[in-house]
Amino acid sequence: MPRLWSETIETHRHAVRDAALDAAAEVIARRGLASATMSEIAETTGIGRATLYKYFPDVESVIAAWHERQVSRHLAELEDASDRAQPSRRLEAVLEVYALHHRERADSALAPMLHPERVHHRSSSHGHDGHVDSAHQHLIDLFTKLIGERVQAGVVRDDIPPRELANYCLHALSAAATLESSAAVHRLCTVVLAGITRRH
Repeated sequence: MPRLWSETIETHRHAVRDAALDAAAEVIARRGLASATMSEIAETTGIGRATLYKYFPDVESVIAAWHERQVSRHLAELEDASDRAQPSRRLEAVLEVYALHHRERADSALAPMLHPERVHHRSSSHGHDGHVDSAHQHLIDLFTKLIGERVQAGVVRDDIPPRELANYCLHALSAAATLESSAAVHRLCTVVLAGITRRH
């Protein structure tokens, strides 16, 4: 098969797959997680059900793939926030993006799809849990790295290992899901940062 033809086919497959994931999100936002069917996802995508089955064996695998895509995008946003910020503000920038994401997803009609414990029974057989564990490890590693940089700069306390502080930050910032405004999220980030700042 010519290389250009092969690349065109692969591009088409990715486009169809992404469209199916977007359609699944639309169906679930409209009907709920438990009511989603392959037929409705295919219809919303604009493809036949047989075509959809070439990409996903069942609704559970669609949910797992959608969640994996969302998590990957979120991790990329955090990495981007870190790269764009000044060295002295990298940790603060990443904490704020992470917290804002928690608040936004709590407001979303798709919130059930973004909570691993809510979809475990529908997607664990498709590797969903493994991806969630990997993503969490990636988050911990990123936060640990940024905190370590601030420890070296003499800004963050050094009496507690950076990885433990990273876990603290992740759990504390999950409270953003209950907040009503971006300003409240910013205040939460300020409190979390104060908790890990070195006392002089």
